[in-house]
Amino acid sequence: MLKTRKILVLLAMTFAVATLLPFAGCKKDEPARKTEYALNVKDVLGVTGTATITESSSTGVTIDIQLFGAPSGSHPAELCMNSAVEGGNVVATLNPVDASGTSSTKVSTITYDQMIAYDGFIKVMKSSTEPNVILAQGDIGGNVITTTNKTYVLETIGTFGVTGSALFEKRVNGNTLVTISLTGTIEGQSYPASINLSSISTVGGGPVVKLLNNVDGTTGKSFTNIRKLDSGINITYENWLVYDGYINIYQNSVSLANIICHGNIGSN
Repeated sequence: MLKTRKILVLLAMTFAVATLLPFAGCKKDEPARKTEYALNVKDVLGVTGTATITESSSTGVTIDIQLFGAPSGSHPAELCMNSAVEGGNVVATLNPVDASGTSSTKVSTITYDQMIAYDGFIKVMKSSTEPNVILAQGDIGGNVITTTNKTYVLETIGTFGVTGSALFEKRVNGNTLVTISLTGTIEGQSYPASINLSSISTVGGGPVVKLLNNVDGTTGKSFTNIRKLDSGINITYENWLVYDGYINIYQNSVSLANIICHGNIGSN
């Protein structure tokens, strides 16, 4: 009787282990982390796309590019330092975008967490013989634009008739993208721009603290990424919100006599 009971206990234990094993074997791995970034049109109208960064290991990622509306052929691609507005050195040469509009590259020298905070951008060129023609590009990581922004009005001076706005946008890393949008500019002309200390009512004008990229007279646009003042002092988006400053747009050179448009910013 005792022997029979031992056999029954052993069979029950065996059944329990056999029942648990399939469930243990069915445990699913965590899904790979991934982030998608937009690639925006640059020099060839109609071309857009995405760059998806997927964690492929504890020390590496896979960068997948998908282009839409690209011309036929093979298109070189690069991961670069800094923001797209600034341009920067190539960090990694990615596999070219092929005829299907796709590219996939494994990068083993940077982790996923580093990539989603990276100070960089991705760009796709038209061809190896035309590397200066950019089909599409987009900021990644810390350079991504957030939804936090502030717009300031730029008013005309005298009879020049140039008006517009200055849009300050916060990046994930705290840097600022300043976009000047003007109307009344002349096609083919270039207009210097600056941020100055104090307000537009300052007698004699305040000193220039940051030169901005010139406004293109054809598009009426200027884009400047700001990390520091011209003096080398770091400045964040939050600093600009309370800054004692104003913006000047000049007809041809940075001079008090050449101001054609201006507007207060920050605490003014």
